[in-house]
Amino acid sequence: MELGHEYWAFFFRWLHVLSGVMWIGILWYFNFVQIPSMPKIPDEQKPAIGKVIAPAALFWFRWAALATVVTGLILAWMNGYLGQALALGLTDGVIKHAAIGFGMWFGLIMAFNVWFIIWPNQKIALGIVDAPAEAKPASARKAMLFSRTNTMLSIPMLYAMVSAQNLY
Repeated sequence: MELGHEYWAFFFRWLHVLSGVMWIGILWYFNFVQIPSMPKIPDEQKPAIGKVIAPAALFWFRWAALATVVTGLILAWMNGYLGQALALGLTDGVIKHAAIGFGMWFGLIMAFNVWFIIWPNQKIALGIVDAPAEAKPASARKAMLFSRTNTMLSIPMLYAMVSAQNLY
């Protein structure tokens, strides 16, 4: 059996969805479960979150973000619409390229936030890197605000991605 373009396009779409589910699932876990629950956790139990759970979740979170972006870009390239989608359909007027393009740009912005804002600030907030004690609350707040931003961006991003595959 020869594995042609259709199979590989399917395979990269499957990897894209799999990594996207992990990324957005962990994002929503942070914003809908962990952050709101922190005030209810007794102080003596909070170190388990900061030293064990959060670092592990952040590992999978950032690598799932990267995997989602890479597999999505490969998929768009394989299917011949990478440039048109990144141009938001303005080069060819195809609404599907505009829809998938908006989803791609939201995803790229979100991945940038993960790697260059959330993760560096979480490393400070969790004490993974050395920083003055007074820097930790500000870093935690910045990471939380950009995580919330990503949560809000995830909704139109998912809508754009799903609509491009199902409406157009």
